[in-house]
Amino acid sequence: MAEERKSWLRRRAETALAKGFTRAYETVRVDPDKFLLQLRAAYRVPISGYHGVFSLEIGELDVVAESIIRSGMKVAAVEGAGLGFGGLITIVPDLGILSAITMRTIQKLSLLYGFQFNTDDEMAELWIAAASAAGVDISRELLEKEVINKFVPKVIQRIAARASTEVVEKWAGRMIPLASAVIGAGLNYWFVRAWGERARTHFRQRHLLLREQSRQAVITQAAQPILPAAQG
Repeated sequence: MAEERKSWLRRRAETALAKGFTRAYETVRVDPDKFLLQLRAAYRVPISGYHGVFSLEIGELDVVAESIIRSGMKVAAVEGAGLGFGGLITIVPDLGILSAITMRTIQKLSLLYGFQFNTDDEMAELWIAAASAAGVDISRELLEKEVINKFVPKVIQRIAARASTEVVEKWAGRMIPLASAVIGAGLNYWFVRAWGERARTHFRQRHLLLREQSRQAVITQAAQPILPAAQG
């Protein structure tokens, strides 16, 4: 009986997460221009554009990243506590909203480390980061990376399947009516924290790789011999 209940919960969770991430992909996106203003005003990041983050100390970006993740965790906890009073009845809207909160957090981290998502290729990279945050291997789907409308739905489904399995044991505690609000807040808090940290690691590594590539390019260019001007 317990296994049947968990199987039912897993299916519900997977459906809710898939719908939530799909909605986040289609409509709930962070506005890069507005977020740039927020970085400058709220976080005191001295840049005029996202290219400027590559000239800052990596530690400065890490501090802001921690703040962004904490903010997402707090929002998710409040949302989880509110809907948690409904127990399993509200699990579908809860996970749908949680997906949007998580995806917006990942988008902000992407922008913070200098990676925008204006083109299809950049959008694909964003979902590769989301898959990394979920602990999902999408090497098979990478062949369709250039066809964004095929690539993203497949990645979303893989993420939803993995996430539903990852959290189903913990979400089962929401079957306890009196504790469901507290449990809902704690689970949402944990979910955004875990995914946020993994996404930050992904973007941070890419950021440092680009810095190193730029540094090597400068060294190579400086080492090129300067040919004398041709004599007339």
